[in-house]
Amino acid sequence: MMAGMRIADFELERFFARYEFAVRHLLCASDVEGWAMADLVALADAEGAELWRDLRLGYTESLGHPLLRREIATLYDTVAEDEVLVFSGAEEAIFVLANVMLGPRDHAIVGWPSYQSLHEVARSTGADVALHELREEDGWAIDVDRLRGELRATTRLIVINAPHNPTGSMPDAATFGAIVDLAADAGATLVVDEVYRFLERDAADRLMAGADAGPHVVSIGVMSKSFALAGVRIGWLATHDAALLDAAARFKDYTTICASAPAEVLSLIALRARDVVLGRSRAIVDANLDLIDPFFERQARHFRWVRPRGGPVGFPELLGGVPIDRFAQDLLEATGVLIAPGSIFGHPGNHFRLGFGRTTMPAALAELEAFTSRTLG
Repeated sequence: MMAGMRIADFELERFFARYEFAVRHLLCASDVEGWAMADLVALADAEGAELWRDLRLGYTESLGHPLLRREIATLYDTVAEDEVLVFSGAEEAIFVLANVMLGPRDHAIVGWPSYQSLHEVARSTGADVALHELREEDGWAIDVDRLRGELRATTRLIVINAPHNPTGSMPDAATFGAIVDLAADAGATLVVDEVYRFLERDAADRLMAGADAGPHVVSIGVMSKSFALAGVRIGWLATHDAALLDAAARFKDYTTICASAPAEVLSLIALRARDVVLGRSRAIVDANLDLIDPFFERQARHFRWVRPRGGPVGFPELLGGVPIDRFAQDLLEATGVLIAPGSIFGHPGNHFRLGFGRTTMPAALAELEAFTSRTLG
């Protein structure tokens, strides 16, 4: 470990660094199949096309391009352009947020299993972090009563992810409202990681955006997941908390300073064409789910899952006593298909993350089924 900041290795990212670009089929990706550059640029309106054509590769505004911030704000009902701060991916937003909000005398509660940075960066600040465990027998639901019991006088931050990675679960509107109220009563900031918003199975289940729920709530958004633009590395925070945004902007001066100029324009193009962009993502996910549902019916002796209510990931369980880490390694060696064992999330069960946002998923799923039949009967 290097001197300075003390933080645990990011197990999922180390896993992907080793395997992501070396395997035949990625059956654990958390994003949707990325756009081809030419196809995305073809969606540009007149202003977006001009911005792309005349782009100069200098520094950009540290808060984010004004047009991009204005467009991001339209994803919310009550957020204005100056209540959005652009980052180089959601990862930077998470890192900055934890560092400006938490310190050694603070307490945070983070839903778990989860994307590791949501709790590990908080821990690196010296804060005491409690993991609010989501349980399969509860449908991976947030338990509001248990969450209330986890609060302390020093709780400054509550972090949830909806739709959730890796389980695909979502609280209903009443549960979400109760969490918003609980945070307000505790004097805590509620952070809602919403990177899979707009990929709900049923649009009627879509929650109010966090930033619209109250001045003590922060939304984290990104172009990587629902918008299928992981390569542009654009994320953001949206909140009515002006002091928090100011602190985050000042901290960002020590990280990336500003975002990539081409990435900002590409993100603007995608957001202005969001109906097409999101429609494509939903079509890919829905088509893949149409194959996954009968797979789990056919393989009920070997797998079970809580069907995801949103996003392009789920967290099935391997049944029958074979350890998931061994099964995953054998699957990889025999077929070149990669799944992500729950151990990468620190989860002790026999679960694994299954991703169904890629166009190669049907071939990967067929390989998984054939391997399962050969090895498990």
